[in-house]
Amino acid sequence: MRKSSKTSAHTHSAVNLRNAPHDDAPAAPVCTMVIFGAAGDLTKRLVVPALYNLVNSGRLADGFRLVGVDHSDQTTQSWRDGLGEMMQDFVSDTSGEFHAASINQAHWKWLTERMSYLQGDFQDPATFHALSDHLDEVAGQRKGPDNRLFYLAVADRFFETVVNGLSAADLVRQDGDRWRRVVIEKPFGHDLASAKVLNTAVLKVLREDQVFRMDHFLGKETVQNIMALRFANGLFEPIWNRDHIDQIQITAAETVGVEARGKFYERTGALRDMVPNHMFQLLSMVAMEPPTSFDADAVRNRKSDVIGAIEPMDPAQALASSVRAQYAAGTVAGHKVRAYRNEPDVDAHSMTETYAALRLGIENWRWAGVPFYLRTGKCMSTRQTEIAIRFHQAPYALFRGTDVAKMHPNWMILRIQPDEGIALEFAAKRPGPTVKLSTVDMDFSYSDFFAQKPSTGYETLLYDCMMGDATLFQRADTVENGWRAVDPVLEAWADAPQKTIPQYAAGSDGPKAADDLLQASGHAWRALPLS
Repeated sequence: MRKSSKTSAHTHSAVNLRNAPHDDAPAAPVCTMVIFGAAGDLTKRLVVPALYNLVNSGRLADGFRLVGVDHSDQTTQSWRDGLGEMMQDFVSDTSGEFHAASINQAHWKWLTERMSYLQGDFQDPATFHALSDHLDEVAGQRKGPDNRLFYLAVADRFFETVVNGLSAADLVRQDGDRWRRVVIEKPFGHDLASAKVLNTAVLKVLREDQVFRMDHFLGKETVQNIMALRFANGLFEPIWNRDHIDQIQITAAETVGVEARGKFYERTGALRDMVPNHMFQLLSMVAMEPPTSFDADAVRNRKSDVIGAIEPMDPAQALASSVRAQYAAGTVAGHKVRAYRNEPDVDAHSMTETYAALRLGIENWRWAGVPFYLRTGKCMSTRQTEIAIRFHQAPYALFRGTDVAKMHPNWMILRIQPDEGIALEFAAKRPGPTVKLSTVDMDFSYSDFFAQKPSTGYETLLYDCMMGDATLFQRADTVENGWRAVDPVLEAWADAPQKTIPQYAAGSDGPKAADDLLQASGHAWRALPLS
C-alpha cells in the first residue's frame, strides 16, 4: 500500500503505442535495469514477463533499457529470441505465474528493442568493467538521467560477490540526482548468523535506502490491501486484537513438488524457504501496529517491531511448537507423484522437510495469548495461500433450549492466491419454525469488482524499485528478526536425535503431527479447499 506518487522531474512520458495507466501513477523514471542471472529461470518466468506487463500498463518510460548479464554463451539476439519463445509458451501453458491470452507483438517489440546482453563470469572483475563501459554507452544513446537498477537473480552464494564487483567497478556510487539501487532476491541468509554477515557485507558497499530485498508475495494485491482493510474500516479496526480474535492461521500450500531443485532444496528445506520471508511478511501485515503514515520507514518500523516481538523459544519449546514432514508418494490433481526421497539430487535418507508447521506467540499488548499457526508444504492437496482469522465465539446462553447444539465460529479469510479476495463466515438462522443455525459466507473477489491486468506479483515491486518506494521491501533489521524467531526451531531440529521424519502422502493436507499440534490447544486447521 504505497502513498500517492507524484511525477518526478526526471520522469519521461510513456511511448504512444502503449495504453495509458488507468490511475494517476506515472511512468517510472528513466533507468537502465541490469539483470545478473539473465539466462536463469527467475528471469524467464517472472522478471521479464513482469516487465512486459509494465509495458502494457504504461509504467516504463521511453528511455528504459534492459541489460542481461550471465555466464551463458549467448548474443543479444539469441537472448531476445529465447525470451520470446518462453513468452509464447506461457500463452498455451497457464500453470505458471504469467497469464495472457496472447502476446502484444508491438509491446514485446518495444521491450526487446531496448534489450542487450553481456556474457561474463560474476567472479571475474573484468565482467564488471565491461558492464561499466556498456552502461556508459547505453546512457550516451538516450535522453534522460543515468539511473541504474541492478537485479540479482542469481544463487545466493553470488550476492556478496556481485555487490562487491559492482562496488569495485564504481557502479553503485550515487552522484547528484542519479540513483543506483540493488535488488536482492531471497534467501537472504540461511540462519541469523549468515544473515548478519550478508547484511554487514552489503551495507559496507550500499546505503540501506539503495537495497531492495525482494519478496514477491508482497506484490499480491490482497497483501497490500490488508492495511486498507484493517486501518480504513471502522468495522474491523476496533476488534483487531486479543479481546476479539481467538487465533490466526497462515497457510502457504503448494501442489508442486521439488522438481529439478533437489540440490537447492536439500540444503534449504520448507522452513528456511518460506517462513522467515514470505510467511513472516504476511504475519507482519496482519499483526503490526498502525503506522503513523504510509511512508516506507513508518510502515517498515511497525513490521520489524512485530516480527521482533515473536516469543523466543528454548529447545524444548521449539520442538513442542513445530512440526516437520516430507511428502511420500501419492497423487496430486490426478497425477502420480514420487516421494521426495526419490526426486533427482535428493539423498535417499534425507531428513529435509518439505512441510513445516509452527505455533507462535507475539509478546505485545495487542496479541498476548493469541496463537499464530503457520503451515507451508509442497505436494499438498491444493495450491492456496491465505490468512484465516478466527474470532471468539459468542456466549451460548441465549440459545439454550433451542436446537442449537453449539455456536458457529466466525472466520475472516484473506485469500492471497490463486483467487485473491476476502471472505467472512458467520452464523445465520435456517428457514423454519425452530432455531437452527448454519454457517454462511460473504465473499469478495478482486476479479468481480476490479478489472485486473495479468500479473506475476513482480510488477508492483519492480515499479516501486524504480520509484524508490521501499515500503514493500524488507530492511536489514526485519530480516534478522525473522531469522532470530526461527533459529531456535532449526537448531532444535538439528540437535534432536530423530532418525526418521514423518511422512505425508502427496496430495493430502499434510501430516497427522500437524493436526496434533493444534489439537493440543483445542484447535484445528481449516480444511484446504478442493482443487
